[in-house]
Amino acid sequence: MSILVSIILVITSVVMVLLILLHRGKGGGLSDLFGGGVSSTLSGSSVVEKNLDRITIFTAIIWIAAIVAQGLVLKHNL
Repeated sequence: MSILVSIILVITSVVMVLLILLHRGKGGGLSDLFGGGVSSTLSGSSVVEKNLDRITIFTAIIWIAAIVAQGLVLKHNL
């Protein structure tokens, strides 16, 4: 069980790093390479950025759940 949770934690950690790097910063981000700067904007955010935000939040929730699960597994030695 500990190995499974560790694998999920490592995968979600790498995905989180990649997703955060794709976000646009002050000077534009890597998301401009994938069409983020070309699409039309609605209230300052493009559809690509909104979808990227949703995916990042979903991945962060899984990442936090994996951290809590790893803590519980290590505490109870499952």
